[in-house]
Amino acid sequence: MKFFLLLSAIGLCSAQYSPHTWSGRTSIVHLFEWRWADIALECERYLAPYGFGGVQVSPPNENIVITNPFRPWWERYQPISYKLCTRSGNDAEFRNMVTRCNNVGVRIYVDAVINHMCGDGNSPGTSSTCGSYFNPQQRDFPAVPYSGWDFNDGKCKTASGGIESYQDANQVRDCRLTGLLDLALEKDYVRTKVIDLGGEAISSREYFGNGRVTEFKYGAKLGTVIRKWNGEKMSYLKNWGEGWGFVPTDRALVFVDNHDNQRGHGAGGASILTFWDARLYKVAVGFMLAHPYGFTRVMSSYRWQRNFQNGKDVNDWIGPPNNNGVTKEVTINPDTTCGNDWVCEHRWRQIRNMVVFRNVVDGQPFSNWWDNGSNQVAFGRGNKGFIVFNNDDWSLSTTLQTGLPGGTYCDVISGDKINGDCTGIKVFVSGDGRAHFSISNSAEDPFIAIHTDAKL
Repeated sequence: MKFFLLLSAIGLCSAQYSPHTWSGRTSIVHLFEWRWADIALECERYLAPYGFGGVQVSPPNENIVITNPFRPWWERYQPISYKLCTRSGNDAEFRNMVTRCNNVGVRIYVDAVINHMCGDGNSPGTSSTCGSYFNPQQRDFPAVPYSGWDFNDGKCKTASGGIESYQDANQVRDCRLTGLLDLALEKDYVRTKVIDLGGEAISSREYFGNGRVTEFKYGAKLGTVIRKWNGEKMSYLKNWGEGWGFVPTDRALVFVDNHDNQRGHGAGGASILTFWDARLYKVAVGFMLAHPYGFTRVMSSYRWQRNFQNGKDVNDWIGPPNNNGVTKEVTINPDTTCGNDWVCEHRWRQIRNMVVFRNVVDGQPFSNWWDNGSNQVAFGRGNKGFIVFNNDDWSLSTTLQTGLPGGTYCDVISGDKINGDCTGIKVFVSGDGRAHFSISNSAEDPFIAIHTDAKL
């Protein structure tokens, strides 16, 4: 099987920084909590035709079954063994998915949980997705097998055995996170997610030797800019990337949101944009996919019934759409959106077409930046693509140098190029590369993107 441990493979040369996608495919999508059977179908019917390079899958290994609350999403992050059986499917279904996706050029990236086992407060027994026995109190996981010798209990110096200060690097490495049994990672056969927002005890840069790292500051800061909080403006994005204190571009995996912080967990706080903020979210994802910094990951979510009490969603634990714990199929509606409460942001026209845009402009330089000193900005990617944003409270109407060859182009945000025509806005580029753009501040999607494959 050809699949990759997401950001976890131990490497000794620069190969660990390559995402190993097919040539010309520059983004992956996180199909969060999808079944393996549905992912195999999606690779064939949608992801490959639109040029997605890969899929990040939810942890495929056996996990504890939590019934209070009932089957939360986070039970997938409490391993019992490394057997391949979860609510997403079994070993055979996983193998079938990997084979079928790779056959059409879509790689599989595993969200591998390798630094801890389940929480120490869980009762012993066989309440796990494969039925394997476990005893957290005795540190007994015979299906691996792990015993007390394989955990960090003796190394942690806090009274509780848990992390009491996230500013103490030794605690972060050696103590339990929210009760999760911390494995002794220094052992060869036991080989941590580090959330680095700056000022952390452990820096993401310490993990460059392993491969690309998740740049959590990216979504947090971009969300603040797009929301126009704290005086931030899109015009400040001219030096976006390393100029904002991010890790080097060839070391970064970037994203607007992930399964954790879209629920207010993990990193980023209230600035994180998600599908619940659809208009601004599309702007943020569009910017990410147009800009050359980092290797990009798109999120694909499911809806849940939110219930805010005192500013907190008390339903943020809810697992995927299900019938009594059995994950629902991802159904496809006639308009190509998803049913059964699957959001499928990757199928939104604006996002899917920007994945194509990124493929078309791959390798082209960041060029022809323009801004109005506020929240109207534009930039190109060499002579292959150009994008314009209006995030101000007034209309944009201006003529800009696109760097593109003369001709008529289809705006891939408002429509699609179909049979030589455009279902959306048409943009005329003169022989000198200049084009006029008009974007209302009340537009459903306040940005326009054109590229050479969308030339009519």
